Amino acid sequence: MLGRLRYDKRSRRTARRNPRTHFAATRLAGSRARVSREPRHAQETGMLASRIRKSLSRLYVQVLIGIVAGILVGHFLPDVGSQLKPLGDLFIKLIRMLLAPIIFASVVVGIARMSDLHEAGRVGVKAIVYFEIASTLALAIGLVIVNLVRPGSGMNADPGHLDGAAIASYTHAAKQHGALDFLMSIVPNSVVGAFANGEMLPIIFFSVIFAIALARLGPRTAPLVDMLDMFLQGMFGVVRIVMYVAPIGAFGGMAFTIARYGIGTLASFGQLMLCLYATSILFVVVVLGTAMRLCDLSLWKFLRYIRDEILITLGTASTEAVLPQMLLKMERLGCSRPVVGMVLPTGYTFNADGTAIYLTMAAVFVAQAFNLHLSIWDQLLLLGVMLLTSKGSAGVAGAGFVALAATLASMHQIPVSGLVLLLGVDRFLNEARAVTNLIGNGVATVVVARWEGALDMRTARAVLDREPQPDERPATLQHEPAPLAAHEGRS
Repeated sequence: MLGRLRYDKRSRRTARRNPRTHFAATRLAGSRARVSREPRHAQETGMLASRIRKSLSRLYVQVLIGIVAGILVGHFLPDVGSQLKPLGDLFIKLIRMLLAPIIFASVVVGIARMSDLHEAGRVGVKAIVYFEIASTLALAIGLVIVNLVRPGSGMNADPGHLDGAAIASYTHAAKQHGALDFLMSIVPNSVVGAFANGEMLPIIFFSVIFAIALARLGPRTAPLVDMLDMFLQGMFGVVRIVMYVAPIGAFGGMAFTIARYGIGTLASFGQLMLCLYATSILFVVVVLGTAMRLCDLSLWKFLRYIRDEILITLGTASTEAVLPQMLLKMERLGCSRPVVGMVLPTGYTFNADGTAIYLTMAAVFVAQAFNLHLSIWDQLLLLGVMLLTSKGSAGVAGAGFVALAATLASMHQIPVSGLVLLLGVDRFLNEARAVTNLIGNGVATVVVARWEGALDMRTARAVLDREPQPDERPATLQHEPAPLAAHEGRS
């Protein structure tokens, strides 16, 4: 303080003696201060721009922007939004064209490189056990919540006033996809036909048999397995290229959904939607969270890790759209390739946790809307039937609706025509089903890998505990050029 006063006195004396010198010195000091401030301001602006560019380069941010833009376009420009469905369909078709070769190569390479074929059997049995436990819990939780909340009470719907023609295609498909038809559909009439039609279960069945045959032939098949491994790496490279258009697909799918069904549909069935979404969140947090804790891993960090895939699934309402990416991420997480190749694709058929929650809630909702009383035994029978029908409709377009139609057809207490009540809102319910199915299959892969001792815990913790850099890639893709990595969208 004293030094400041002395400086001010000297400055005033200098100003009295030589005013011109003092004025020039003051201007020079001010210009220096401005020069010193300008680079700092420019540096801060550059850092902010760099952060924005880095955020916008992440896939989940791009997809989120696409979803929000789709909602706005669908709501305010419904005529435009209703024409954007091909954008979402095109993205899903791009992914589906890759599913068959990726699943085939993943399963064959994984099983053929196992040291013991008994290992493949153990992994399969453990996966089925986990799938059944998780599906049963999902069905039971949905049944309990829908009885507590009773979202269908007060609707007083009349089955005679509903047009059953609107659901004719679903009921026809349900008749052709019972338990026996499901078992028969596993074996393809033609391997080429299974690959051409993208039938997942027949492809997995053939892949497992072919891999076992290669493993029994011994070291002679090593060149073929290595070639399939290189082919798989190339297909993953194609996936990385296709993911460039994921935000566009999410935008088109969401714009069409809002334009086609409207926000008013959400208000009409708000209680049912809220009930399903809340139950799905409860299942993820309690059941799947407990499963991850038993594996000594954090569910929240895992959800952050797969947030790209969650948002893409939310925008497209399709888990198939992210299957190739999930195969990559689960292997990068530390799960062994054989476990990933067997559990994740199989889980798409046998481990539909979100669909299981939807089935019990939707069936009881229809009964409540018709003022029909279901006894505890009726509901337990409903749960048992759904354990079968939820698998029997796998791979069918509108699988959840087909499974529900098959269940109601076998349960004569509930009219099948009640499905008409759900047609308008099913597209929004499908988003909750798809996201829950995705998370459930990711957790299932981690659990089975941990159970089998095929999970590298050090790698898993390292991946989940830090924010990956944009140029990080899984080991199977490290030979690829770096520019593609910036758009991989890993979190």
